[in-house]
Amino acid sequence: MTHTEKNRTSGIAFLSLRRIATAVLVPVCLASAPPVHAEPTNFKVDDEHFSMVFEIMHIGYAPVMGMFREIEGGFVYDEETRELSSGKLIFKSNSVFTNHKKRDEHVTSKDFLDSSKHSDIVFTVTDFNSTGDNTGQVTGNLAMLGQTNPVVLNVTLNKSAVYPFGHEEYTLGISAETNLKRSEWGMTYGLDGDMVGDDVTLRFGFEAIKQ
Repeated sequence: MTHTEKNRTSGIAFLSLRRIATAVLVPVCLASAPPVHAEPTNFKVDDEHFSMVFEIMHIGYAPVMGMFREIEGGFVYDEETRELSSGKLIFKSNSVFTNHKKRDEHVTSKDFLDSSKHSDIVFTVTDFNSTGDNTGQVTGNLAMLGQTNPVVLNVTLNKSAVYPFGHEEYTLGISAETNLKRSEWGMTYGLDGDMVGDDVTLRFGFEAIKQ
């Protein structure tokens, strides 16, 4: 074998050994690399795109519908793991609107929301369970009239994407609803004779902007 042939043979052997070493080391390095973790993200509720509607029966004839016009809130959510680690919504009780001025004044009085004494209605998230690709149940504590009780919201994530105009930030679109009995918070006015129903249906729809 000539000197040139020996060099060529040694070169081929070296390349083969390097390929073998690479094949062995790459999986080992990948296995030992730290896992990539999704990042919990802060989202702020867009108060310009928030609706909270309530329905309550009036003398058994028809439900009276109303809404709160002033809210604020936010939450921490990890889209990859679908973990909702914290969150809070605050409704200003004196911002209630039922399309009737005298009724609004009555609803904010001590017979119902007692807004002069209890200005805020606060929902604080305590737990979240995913029930589907874009649905879940949010458990939280609802503080109203100085009393706090657990409430479960059925939640749907309608859309998650960069907003197409305006602020152009990444935004979540969410719907939620629940049912509760107002008497559990000590709101008992009108229960006798079913003047005002005890069962209240709440429906939410809002957009939340990534911070």
